[in-house]
Amino acid sequence: MRRTLTASAALLALVMVAGTALGADGVPAPQQQSQAIGREALAYYGGEIARLQRETWHWQRLMAVSLTPAGTGGRTLADLSAAAVQRTALQWRLRLAEVHANALHPPHLRQFLCIHRYEGSWTDTGEPYYGGLQMDVSFQRSYGGWLYARKGTADHWSPIEQIWTAEKALKSRGFWPWPNTARYCGLI
Repeated sequence: MRRTLTASAALLALVMVAGTALGADGVPAPQQQSQAIGREALAYYGGEIARLQRETWHWQRLMAVSLTPAGTGGRTLADLSAAAVQRTALQWRLRLAEVHANALHPPHLRQFLCIHRYEGSWTDTGEPYYGGLQMDVSFQRSYGGWLYARKGTADHWSPIEQIWTAEKALKSRGFWPWPNTARYCGLI
């Protein structure tokens, strides 16, 4: 009788411990908490990675270089471990820092700043020429079409975006879109 009572008490204690350890859906409570934290972390890092990718691709598109692929080896973020998701976010953060640093140093920055000195303000809306390098709408559409579609005329672009658009024109037209000011700067 004593053994039966002891076994019953042990079984009851085991049931109580198991009942408190299990959540409503039968999944252990610490695991439920871990899954909730995992989903929150995945949502945060997923959003962070998406933002970092967009910014990286913005600068790469601006500089007319190849876009970094978004892939994670054919797997989704949900398939990756928490540490792998954090590493992916860190890799995108480092890529963005490198691309942004490169974007701040266009090859002909000094020349375009000289041209700008004789042209308008970076936010000049004086139709038919816009921005600090006085680009007309046709020029903006030809060399910065995606910026024009996204932000409107060059007076809404940052100075570095205007300069990179001019860099694209420089490859095919030289400094001739700015004949007078390019002469003042000794460029033609």
